[in-house]
Amino acid sequence: MARAVTQQRKIINTAAAWGVGLLIFFPILWTVLTSFKTEATAIADPPVFLAFDWTLENYSAVMERSNYARFLWNSIIIAGGSTILGIIVAVPAAWSMAFVPSTRTKDILLWMLSTKMLPAVGVLYPIYLICIKLGVLDSRGALVIILMLMNLPIIVWMLYTYFKEIPGEILEAARMDGATLKEEILYVLTPMAVPGIASTLLLNFILAWNEAFWTLNLTAANAAPLTAFIASYSSPEGLFFAKLSAASTMAIAPILILGWFSQKQLVSGLTFGAVK
Repeated sequence: MARAVTQQRKIINTAAAWGVGLLIFFPILWTVLTSFKTEATAIADPPVFLAFDWTLENYSAVMERSNYARFLWNSIIIAGGSTILGIIVAVPAAWSMAFVPSTRTKDILLWMLSTKMLPAVGVLYPIYLICIKLGVLDSRGALVIILMLMNLPIIVWMLYTYFKEIPGEILEAARMDGATLKEEILYVLTPMAVPGIASTLLLNFILAWNEAFWTLNLTAANAAPLTAFIASYSSPEGLFFAKLSAASTMAIAPILILGWFSQKQLVSGLTFGAVK
């Protein structure tokens, strides 16, 4: 029998959950608040939380100095393109591993996951030379492909765990009704895995959006995304915390909005296979 939970225990659990959530969210909240401070207030000791003169001068300075729209557009193209391309490649791969497994399927999955253990700097030099040789350095197309390859193991693993929860008999019934392989994936498998695919899209979009190592090393001006936009406010003269916070707030605002509207899909995706 299920153990009864008292009202006091529910209150304690709720308070603990809110406490952990606020603790995780506090750095973002502090960054947003700092973006409305002057530089003097931003470095005040002791720190000032709410009792300060709010100002928008940092946002004005950032907009005057940088072309925010161009950086934002580059981030959307790079993150969105790499995620969509990864899904196109990963869906057939995950389908074959889930429904037509071989004796090497588990070994391949483990090998794919092991590639994430390699430090990115270990392959920076050869990839940098390849981009120069092909003439694609500082291009959005190169970053789309590179980030897709970097996140592909995660995409395949997530889709694989979702597909494993789908009964194979349903796909067999579709084949008996005359469905081709393309129709089976598009019209039978994909609709049943929409929550998993949506969660995978969101998680990998966030990973690509936040990627800094490759975007800072493989871009200069044309393809620089918001990560380069933020890094530009770290100068040899020092850190201007208020302006840096304003730039960071402008960079994370789109992803926070996306996460707010997609929180149900994200939660279901992180359960790895809880297809309802």
